[in-house]
Amino acid sequence: MSLNIEQARFNMIEQQVRTWDVLDLRVLDVLRAVPREDYVPSRYRRMAFADLRLPLAMGQVMMKPIEEGRMLQALDVEPEHTVLEIGTGTGFTAACLAALGAKVLSIDLYPELADPAAARLERLGVDAVEVRCADALAGDFEPGRRFDRVVVTASAGRIPERMLEWVSPGGRLFFVRGDSPAMEAVCLHRDGQDGWTTDSLFETDLPRLAGAEDAPAFEF
Repeated sequence: MSLNIEQARFNMIEQQVRTWDVLDLRVLDVLRAVPREDYVPSRYRRMAFADLRLPLAMGQVMMKPIEEGRMLQALDVEPEHTVLEIGTGTGFTAACLAALGAKVLSIDLYPELADPAAARLERLGVDAVEVRCADALAGDFEPGRRFDRVVVTASAGRIPERMLEWVSPGGRLFFVRGDSPAMEAVCLHRDGQDGWTTDSLFETDLPRLAGAEDAPAFEF
């Protein structure tokens, strides 16, 4: 294992992620353990630990390490939680969620992303993630099913109302809402059947979730 890679990983955690108020030791341990360099596109491997959003196929991006850390901390995933991830990307977030003990269903609209991510996760021995190429906003997607956590790694002007239906009572939803270049990442907590509280996490700028702008939306 390259000493340079391990030093870069250490610097990412100590100089980027931790200084952005990510102090949950479980999250920091997962970011140490999951090999981020194996999930970035090969041409960006040298930038795997940089404070950058890395371009992916189909106009998508891989979030910054600090954003991933804050997101994972806010979700507070526990072992055996069920997680729905919308936007598989490279599979890195799903791998981190699995390392926290979750059982993950990861959905991506694009086979150009879903297929390589599924192969990568299998090659790296991550067996708690099911990757599916599908449209999560289609009417026939998992009707009536609920999850402990829902993670959306793309953006929309507002949160599609349908996504709230996927969150179990006591569950959480991570979403990025608003308009470029200053979108707001939020974590919604479902307090009961109809009660919600919202934590504002950070500003970011992520590509749009296909179809979300036309879906009924809920404003908090």
